[in-house]
Order: sequence, then C-alpha cells, then structure tokens
Amino acid sequence: MGIIAWIVLGLLAGLLAKFIMPGRQGGGLIVTTLLGIVGAFAGGWIGTQLGWGDISGFDMRSLGLAVLGAVVLLFIYGLVTSRR
Repeated sequence: MGIIAWIVLGLLAGLLAKFIMPGRQGGGLIVTTLLGIVGAFAGGWIGTQLGWGDISGFDMRSLGLAVLGAVVLLFIYGLVTSRR
C-alpha cells in the first residue's frame, strides 16, 4: 500500500475508533489520523501474531485490524493524557 492509502486507512481507522470509544481523549483530526495510522501498524502486527493475516490491501479485514489497533492506542492515549 502506498503512503496515501495508509493515511486514508489511518484516518478511517482513527475515526471509527473514536466512534467506538467516545470520550475526552483530546486531540483533533491530526492526532486521530496519527493514532489511526500507528494503530494500523499495531493492528497488522497483532493480526500477524495471532495468525489472522496482515494489512496488505484496502479491504474490510485490513480496516478491522487497523481499527482494533487504533482502539487499543486510543485507550492507552486516554490513560496517558488523563493523568495530567
């Protein structure tokens, strides 16, 4: 996947993760996109470790893995920023 596809996948994953976990995590569109992109990498790694496959294209499985990773990262981000 190209960098533009990763950004689009990250944006979608971040927005879906924010929809799944609403709350006061802070951050705007850029933070949501960055969490989604990093979440896509994390979700791909988690999926590979569990034998579910990886993020190799723009399909529902890849989006699901990216959202899973983004939800985990959003949860961690919320914990870190709530301690301030």
